[in-house]
Formats: sequence, structure tokens, C-alpha cells
Amino acid sequence: MTTMDKASPRDRLLDTAARLFYDEGVSIGVEALCRAAGVSKRSMYQLFDSKDEVLAASLERRRPWYEAQFEPADPDAVTPRERILYVFERLAKASADPGYHGCPYLAVLVELKNPEHPGAAVARAAKERLETAFRSLAERGGARDPELLARQLMLIFDGASARVGARVERLDDGLATATVTTLLDAAGVK
Repeated sequence: MTTMDKASPRDRLLDTAARLFYDEGVSIGVEALCRAAGVSKRSMYQLFDSKDEVLAASLERRRPWYEAQFEPADPDAVTPRERILYVFERLAKASADPGYHGCPYLAVLVELKNPEHPGAAVARAAKERLETAFRSLAERGGARDPELLARQLMLIFDGASARVGARVERLDDGLATATVTTLLDAAGVK
């Protein structure tokens, strides 16, 4: 018996949804999702009102893990500049993994055309959290315009993530970190 077999139907649905939505896109059908999770459609609808709610819940559940990927082991032991660069170093490392399809939150925002979709709301909040973190680090690092720098960093992060996800770019050559270093120098971040 695997760990997945021991998990509750809700956990199996959310874990499977996170994987399938990331690997195949949000248009995956309810039947395929339930089959892969080993959960009946009836059970899914007892737990969630819709597939949209499953998507939103799977994104929310994954967020702490996703954000932890960009935190250094001891955040207080590094400068704001080093913490920002760490995010892009981790992105570069992830980009080398053949299973990496870009930022899952950006992918959902691009795929969903309805900004009111529950999944879009969760994805947008995750992106806003990253921008807020960049702004805070920029302020602490002495950036001349922390708001502008945070927006620029998001543009690089999302652009790099999208290009890697589309398989038109690799970041393991240091392109993103070199670009961010230039930006941090121009902004006066220490």
C-alpha cells in the first residue's frame, strides 16, 4: 500500500490535482482527475462544489511549499540583496529539471481567462505575495524606488518562468541572476 492509498480522498484529490493541473493544464476533466486520484466523482462533489474549487484548494495547499523553495535556510544570515538573488538562483536550478513547466501560479493565470475564477484569485494572491516580499527586501536593501524594483523583479521572474515553461529558455547559465544583479546594482540595493 502506497502513501497515496493511505491518504484521505480529499488529500488524494488535492495532491493529484496539483500534479495534473501543473503537468497537463487546468482543462483536465473531472473524470480524469478522479480516476487518477482513485476517488469517485460523487466523493469529489461531496468534498468540493466544483473542479474550480479543487483547483483553487490545490493551489492554496501548495503555496507554503512553493514559497519555501525560495527561502534560504537562514534568512536572517543573508542580506536583502542575497535573498533576492537566492530566489533567482533557485529558479535557475528548477529550470534545469525536465519536469519544470514554469511557475504554477503564472501558468494558471495565463490559462484562465476569467479573473473571477477561484483558481485565478489564489494564483494572483501568490504572485502578489512574491511582489510584496521583493518590495520589502528592496526597501531593507536601500533601493531608490522599492516599488519599481519589485515590479521589475516580478517581470524578470515571470518572464523567465514563462520562457522556461515554454521550453524556449534555460536559466542554468546564470542569465536570470546576471540580469537581476545588474538591476540590483542600478537600484542601489546592498
